[in-house]
Amino acid sequence: MVNAFFLFILAGLAEIGGGYLVWLWLREARPLWYGILGGIILVLYGIIPTLQKFPNFGRTYAAYGGIFIFLAVIWGWGIDKKIPDTYDWIGVAVCMVGVSIMLWAPRH
Repeated sequence: MVNAFFLFILAGLAEIGGGYLVWLWLREARPLWYGILGGIILVLYGIIPTLQKFPNFGRTYAAYGGIFIFLAVIWGWGIDKKIPDTYDWIGVAVCMVGVSIMLWAPRH
């Protein structure tokens, strides 16, 4: 379980970080190397989830989506200085409950 969350967090940081570098390059006129580095990091993001032990691609990526939402809120707070409001945190909590159900519900 710890390994699964570690890989989800690593994938989320790669996706958000890579996307952020591309955003800075295209939207805020940063140098080309921001975009290149962002693209490389986004390729790594695509590889990291394949290291998960869960056998189902769709379920794994759906569960990762909940973790991504949590990380995106934290990123916005820490990097963009946009303080999450109550509804942001309620949304994150709902997503985390969904992730837990998807990954650890008893199945036949």
